[in-house]
Amino acid sequence: MKRAIKTKKRQVIRRAFTLRLKPGRFAKYKHYHDNIWPELVREIEACCIARITTFADGLQLFLYSEIYDPKGWDKLWSSKIHDEWAECMKPLMQFRADGKVDAGPLREIFHLETAAGSARKKDTKKTK
Repeated sequence: MKRAIKTKKRQVIRRAFTLRLKPGRFAKYKHYHDNIWPELVREIEACCIARITTFADGLQLFLYSEIYDPKGWDKLWSSKIHDEWAECMKPLMQFRADGKVDAGPLREIFHLETAAGSARKKDTKKTK
């Protein structure tokens, strides 16, 4: 009799923060992100960051991510490739008086998951 192998499902960690762009820099910021470097994508993946989504409201950006390592963002921000990316972003971003990027973490206060996503996955399997 075969024994079932239990695999531990990794828990997703949702993180979000805000950023501010300098006036007139949105197009350049979007261009960089529309043409993100493959080596940066590899580093993001290696840091267990599964998804990054950015929304914009004028100069205010809202970044949402799903990660599988609580230290994922710290690892990414301390990598050489991210340092190079940050140099490209530096002329585009607002900075506070202390010299740090004008960014702020957001605290999750509500999250809802429904079966709608699960039903879709099942439906696509049936049609294949």
